Amino acid sequence: MSQSITTSVRSLVEAAEKQIENLTVQQAIGLHGRDDVVLVDIRDIRELQRDGRVPGAFHCPRGMLEFWIDPESPYHKPAFAQDRKYVFFCAGGMRSALAAHTAQSMGLKPVAHIRGGFGAWKKAGGPVEEPAAKP
Repeated sequence: MSQSITTSVRSLVEAAEKQIENLTVQQAIGLHGRDDVVLVDIRDIRELQRDGRVPGAFHCPRGMLEFWIDPESPYHKPAFAQDRKYVFFCAGGMRSALAAHTAQSMGLKPVAHIRGGFGAWKKAGGPVEEPAAKP
């Protein structure tokens, strides 16, 4: 018997975006480098190696997000215990909407996500550390 998926990822993202702060890429670029903001890159490490990264962004793979946020978890990261604004991004803005919603639901605040993600950041001319050239 085949599965019958009743909720699409698009509808999950749309629901999440109604509950969180959504930043344009221009707004996000304006926050880059501020001491009171942590940009959180939730892309897979292979995406960073292939496409580059935002200088100074904290890398947290999406699969570890809840574990790194929770101070009771053995995997907790101090980066999530600071009194700062957390701005999540992924490649295109869908995973980051879900991540920001999850983080907010866990009690992390304030949080936001970048609509359009790293792709929009790069296209808009935001600072990027290009990946190292392969030998």
